[in-house]
Amino acid sequence: MLEKTMRMNYLYDFYHALLTPKQRNYMALYYLDDYSLGEIAEQYEVSRQAVYDNIRRTEAMLEQYEEKLRLLQKYEQRRQIIERLKDYISRHYGADAELAALVNELDELD
Repeated sequence: MLEKTMRMNYLYDFYHALLTPKQRNYMALYYLDDYSLGEIAEQYEVSRQAVYDNIRRTEAMLEQYEEKLRLLQKYEQRRQIIERLKDYISRHYGADAELAALVNELDELD
């Protein structure tokens, strides 16, 4: 469950601008703020089932966006390359502060 939550949080971060305000609100409350379905339903005066259905549809949409655009996949690949680069620099160019600063700057872009 934790892995799914982390994945949905990342997908939400990348694609939230493509969601409707209601979808954004439900997903943010459920995944980011850890509200229960009942708490969200009470806040919006709808049934738990309506909230559940909306969240499941939105999750499917986020997965479809990722399937087409691959923003999360590319992000994870960049993270791995940056970590390998940092390791290589520390082993071969440990005293090169400018090179380390450039890699850190690149790392902070994501």
